[in-house]
Amino acid sequence: MSSNDDYDKLTKEERDARDKADAQREAAEQAALPYVWKQELGEVDITIPVQKGTRARDLVVVIQKKKLSVGFKGKEAIMEGELCKEIKLEESTWTLEDQQTLLIHLEKLNKQQWWENVLTHHPKIDTRKIQPENSKLSDLDGETRGMVEKMMFDNQQKQMGKPTSDELKKMEALKKFQAAHPELDFSNAKIS
Repeated sequence: MSSNDDYDKLTKEERDARDKADAQREAAEQAALPYVWKQELGEVDITIPVQKGTRARDLVVVIQKKKLSVGFKGKEAIMEGELCKEIKLEESTWTLEDQQTLLIHLEKLNKQQWWENVLTHHPKIDTRKIQPENSKLSDLDGETRGMVEKMMFDNQQKQMGKPTSDELKKMEALKKFQAAHPELDFSNAKIS
């Protein structure tokens, strides 16, 4: 993977082409996994197709704070390894649906962080490209939602080399102060 410095030197067309290629490669890597997963800021949901007619007692599912193992009794695991981040054990569950789909719900310990992958040895996704579903943003209470939107805004600004919302506020405050005190010289003032 190339560094972000290279990326910043590319034209918009080159960036779009690279983003598209990265997205396709990422999609292919994810499609090759024996499961499908999606996440919200606070949770991860994993769907594993299993043989039709499978019963819960045929499965061995071990969910630990930082490990996950899924498989059939007496057979090799379907997926096994260290989780990307820690989970809340008491709120993480698994169920078997229609005797053919295993659903695993993991509650993240840190609810302000996107996961790059489920298991640390599996291909990573680019978490900077995640667009949270707007409907889900509206589920958050006002304060949390404001914080998430601010984080998203600041992240985008940083990637574009523009000032974050806090820096913009400081610049705005300084402008107001300058306007109110035209007799002071701010030409050498440093904003920290």
